[in-house]
Amino acid sequence: MLDFPRWKTISITLLLVFGVLLAIPSLLPEKTTEALPDWMPVERINLGLDLAGGSHIMLEADIDDVRKQRLDTMEKTIRTVLRGRRGEQENIAIGGLTRSGGKLSFMVRDATQVDDARSRLFDQTQGAGLTGERDWNIAIVDSTRIVMTPTEAGTRNFIDNAMEAARDIVDRRVNALGTREPTIIRQGDDRIVVQVPGLSDPQALKDLLGQTARLEFKMVDLNANPADIANGIAPVGSEIVPYPDDPRGAIAVKRQVLISGDQLVDANQGFDQQDNRPVVNIRFDAQGANTFARTTQQNVGKPFAMVLDGKVLSAPNINEPIIGGQAQISGNFTTESANALAISLRSGSLPVKLKVVEERTVKPELGQDSIDKGALAAIIATVAVLSFMIVTYGRFGVYANAALIINILLILGIMAVFNATLTLPGIAGFVLTIGAAVDANVLINERIREEVKRGRRPIDAVQVGYKEASRAIFDANITNVIAAALMFWFGSGPIKGFAVVLTIGIVTSVFTAVTVSRMFVAGWLKRARPAQLVI
Repeated sequence: MLDFPRWKTISITLLLVFGVLLAIPSLLPEKTTEALPDWMPVERINLGLDLAGGSHIMLEADIDDVRKQRLDTMEKTIRTVLRGRRGEQENIAIGGLTRSGGKLSFMVRDATQVDDARSRLFDQTQGAGLTGERDWNIAIVDSTRIVMTPTEAGTRNFIDNAMEAARDIVDRRVNALGTREPTIIRQGDDRIVVQVPGLSDPQALKDLLGQTARLEFKMVDLNANPADIANGIAPVGSEIVPYPDDPRGAIAVKRQVLISGDQLVDANQGFDQQDNRPVVNIRFDAQGANTFARTTQQNVGKPFAMVLDGKVLSAPNINEPIIGGQAQISGNFTTESANALAISLRSGSLPVKLKVVEERTVKPELGQDSIDKGALAAIIATVAVLSFMIVTYGRFGVYANAALIINILLILGIMAVFNATLTLPGIAGFVLTIGAAVDANVLINERIREEVKRGRRPIDAVQVGYKEASRAIFDANITNVIAAALMFWFGSGPIKGFAVVLTIGIVTSVFTAVTVSRMFVAGWLKRARPAQLVI
């Protein structure tokens, strides 16, 4: 237990020096770290929302939008599936496809094809949960009319999948702003919590996250009566879409989506070559490029609308076929809004509209106050522990204190390497670790005392003390690590911050208390060869 060959001593020393170097940038002001030599590490510990200040936003899914989406998707599916595939299935002619009361209804023109139509549509439904219920109910009314009704189980399943995808998209959008260590978690069935440290003005974040970025290209319905549009009445197969903040009011567009934002591969903010106004340049994938070229070729001279989140951005005439898979979105953009739209389109459209239902801003001054009080608590705890160990155990207390100081620096260094975030509960975990870090040395020193009282020689007493106490130390800390791992796995936000600091502290505490302090004691015994121990 006390055998420390030179290579082992050098290895441990180099490891400790490296750990201390990793901790230095986090202890210095950020401007000072920029002046450090190139060979010095520059990783720093990130501060959480409660320490650095920032924005807290809670987003909630728009359930009405979810229901509308399901109807839109199924309407498109009906038209596609009943059209049939060349050489495989015959077309099934339908008419009067309408929606009312959250249901889709259409008539099959040939009564002999009703069963075939129902069979094809049933194959497009799927189970919702473990109850065996489908996500859509299909009913035949008056022998030729089919009514499709979305089930609540299907809606819940759709919301769950949509919210999981939305969380990933929100994560991409927030990170595109250049923020560090945002916290983005689901809360309940239909909410997402976003916490962004260091962002004191949440308006840009709200604008970015509140934008669904569902981009659609649709043909303008030229047969629509302007008077009907003004009264909110759209022709069959069309819908009325407003202009945002525009005196032109609204236009009628075909409900059929020619090209959607899902077919985009890139979007960047740029400037129009003619009037230098901010625009968004977009590029489609191969399928989208072919569809866009074919659509513009077939509709030269006709207007088509670019619709973003249910509002018309522009509705220009197609003067000539647009090939190459590139297009330009224009509107009343500023450079900032065009860049935000480009970020939203690049990250993908949200599968469901999200609205802000809660907003909080933590000022950096409050975070600094928490840091100051946490630092004060840590200093008081450290001084108290150091004093107690020296008074109680003398030389062995000094070695334990040296191991404790190294332990604190190692915790900071490891957190910096893993780019971990320090929160207010994390500071609590840090202070708790300081108090608990010397537990191992207390066990070891008390065991050495017992062996000395039994009459063992100094070297034998120290060796037995470390050997016997180490078993209890490892057993106790394994249970602590398990508890911290469970807190990290099932917790969120601040609980995770506490668990991270606690886990790192447990690992480094065992290493420094058992291995590092033992190296110090072994070195002293080898040099001094004491005839008796005073502990």
